[in-house]
Amino acid sequence: MGITMHSFTELVDKCTTFTLETLGETNKRTIEALQMSGATSLVKTLQMIKLQKAILAVGMFSIFEANLQDGLGCTNGFMAAKKILDDEGELDMKERFEELYLAINVLKHGRGRSYNVLASKAEALPFRIKLPDESFFFEGDVSEVSTLVEVDDAFVQQCSTVIYDVSRVIRRVHTEFA
Repeated sequence: MGITMHSFTELVDKCTTFTLETLGETNKRTIEALQMSGATSLVKTLQMIKLQKAILAVGMFSIFEANLQDGLGCTNGFMAAKKILDDEGELDMKERFEELYLAINVLKHGRGRSYNVLASKAEALPFRIKLPDESFFFEGDVSEVSTLVEVDDAFVQQCSTVIYDVSRVIRRVHTEFA
């Protein structure tokens, strides 16, 4: 008998908290060190922290998709999850899920259909995207990395929260879903 992994949603929440806390501590130490030195390695560390947050968000959504496909026995886990949210009347949650799904696609693929959908409603999003006429989120921020979605702690936490919330609704219908 093998060891069973704890539920993905529980683990992703713990991973998110751990990673953001660890990155926050590193960010704080690096900013303090930058007060004494403008070393390129310190600037690269700040950029690495931002990039790691994007990698975390993309990774958790990608693994969630595999979890959905396996747990729901389907080939398109996100489509199946959206249908369940529709059927359960969870339309606000479905919208949050779709917006984050599109944002993850933009992080992975850049400009395209997902970007255009988000850009058309940029003012209403709970996160920032870089609009076509913008070069930076914050001009002069040496820690900024080249992404079309601003991936800060709040964005990463939104990803984790929506995964938890969507999973909770799915478990109402599919009690065996982990």
